[in-house]
Amino acid sequence: MSDDHVYLSLAEGHEDDARWAYGTGFEDPLHGVDTAVPADVDATELAACCLALGDDALVSAQRLAEWTTRAPELEEEVALANIGLDLLGQARLLYARCGQVDGTGRGEDTYAYFRDADAFRNVRLAELPNGDFAFSIVRLLVLSAWRLALFERLAASPDPVLAAIAAKGVKELAYHRQYAAEWAVRLGDGTDESHRRMTAALADVFPYLDELFGSAPGFGVDPAGVRDEVAATLGQVLEAAGLARPDVQPLPGAGRTGDRTEHLAPLLAELQSVARAHPEATW
Repeated sequence: MSDDHVYLSLAEGHEDDARWAYGTGFEDPLHGVDTAVPADVDATELAACCLALGDDALVSAQRLAEWTTRAPELEEEVALANIGLDLLGQARLLYARCGQVDGTGRGEDTYAYFRDADAFRNVRLAELPNGDFAFSIVRLLVLSAWRLALFERLAASPDPVLAAIAAKGVKELAYHRQYAAEWAVRLGDGTDESHRRMTAALADVFPYLDELFGSAPGFGVDPAGVRDEVAATLGQVLEAAGLARPDVQPLPGAGRTGDRTEHLAPLLAELQSVARAHPEATW
């Protein structure tokens, strides 16, 4: 079965985007952008939005980095690392904006390295262990489809800095979603074993799906609109892959309000170990 139609369809509206991830361009997305918080923007709400989206990106990037030396092929190892670098870049910009508007003046390193797990506000799906390659692909597909839908809307945010960060992120996330969709179709429509693993991965990921739509960041983003767009994308990919949407119950709780799994603390311990051991070090 040819799956080119899925990639082309998902790429509609992003025809000019590069097909590689981080490093396709080094323009400063905030060049010339006024960093003052507009009078009609709630600074507390803006800071919370930037922190949550930054935490999503940082934790996701760390999980993707764990595939280094472990991916099925060298090409996929490089691709996953580059996607992780994209997300790390988004986290840095979002943390920097958070520090500008939350009254603390904290820098990006403080948010990344010197907060404990209970202070993070990422969605729980991002912090789950990688599992096998199929699980990581399904998670990447879900998170990139959701984050792309959010960022497309946040590109019109009344805060010019958040709007610029989102506009830059849209190009990156369109690639992330495409990469994950390609692999989802390849595995779902592949061997009996790859199909079985994708089915199992869907059953593991989808209980966390509802949490994504209960955590809209505000700024005019309609959770229902995001849900409909993501559902359409996932439905399109699953149909092409010969996979069925699992009938699972959503898990209670929400990472945005501080609910954590047991997996975040160990992830942060590894991520933060050097910075905490040498807090005054510069590189």
